[in-house]
Amino acid sequence: MSNIFSFSGRIRRTEYAVTQIVLSFVGGILFFIFGASLFAGESAAVGAMVCLFITMLLLSWVSLAAGTKRCHDRGNSGFFQLIPFYGLWMLFGDGDHGGNRYGNDPKGRMSQADLFRATASAQAPQEAPVSI
Repeated sequence: MSNIFSFSGRIRRTEYAVTQIVLSFVGGILFFIFGASLFAGESAAVGAMVCLFITMLLLSWVSLAAGTKRCHDRGNSGFFQLIPFYGLWMLFGDGDHGGNRYGNDPKGRMSQADLFRATASAQAPQEAPVSI
């Protein structure tokens, strides 16, 4: 798993999906705890609200970082995740084959152009050195 706080690099669909599921689960538990603390009294609610705010900022940062890296895997800027319903495209769409400007393919696949260059250089005849 790559650095979850970083906005650079690429991640696969599985890592993106697992990250979003875990973040949703943690966020749901935090909201449940916050709701229960409202019945405990005013001082407990204020403390829980501050804790909830800080934790939600952290969860939002991780979610945006994962979304940005998934956009990078598709060859797009991280701002694409702000498009409505683009999250579904990130979840179900395949990433770019081979490397792109954001890094190497996390699946280790090669693009057709890279594959052609690799086979062409391997099949090129080796010239014998000319001695004078």
